[in-house]
Amino acid sequence: MLIGLGISVICALGALVAAAGVVAMAFPGRPEPWLPLLLRRAAAMFAWAAVSVYSLGLFAVLDSEWEFGEGASSVPARACLDDFDRDTTAGLSHHRSSYLPLRFDCVREDGTVYSADSSYLWMNWASMSCALSAAGLGISAGYATEFRARRAPAGA
Repeated sequence: MLIGLGISVICALGALVAAAGVVAMAFPGRPEPWLPLLLRRAAAMFAWAAVSVYSLGLFAVLDSEWEFGEGASSVPARACLDDFDRDTTAGLSHHRSSYLPLRFDCVREDGTVYSADSSYLWMNWASMSCALSAAGLGISAGYATEFRARRAPAGA
């Protein structure tokens, strides 16, 4: 889990550095053409943010998966037992984990399912939103460059 937190922190620092690059575009002396560069920096910021959030959730799922079957009282998975009352965990048969989308579900004998951690929901939405924003900004940077090239005179 410590490795996941470290990777997430490094990616978050990358997002902060890219955010500083976006803010720097507001000051005088910015390079020309500034629009494609601004869009690329913003795309990098959102990409780093997506990786940061996703890696945090990925290593949380991995940690829950690794704890399963390791030592006494590890079956069923600890993530399915911690912070839940006896009625919720009654009849627990197994768990299912997924890395895309992030989730760690606990399955009862009757087939009903409950999520071991509700924070996976916001991690999935945040990483997807940031990744889509990064893709959209990257594509927009390409279009801005292409548009500028088409507008330029043929001899210039």
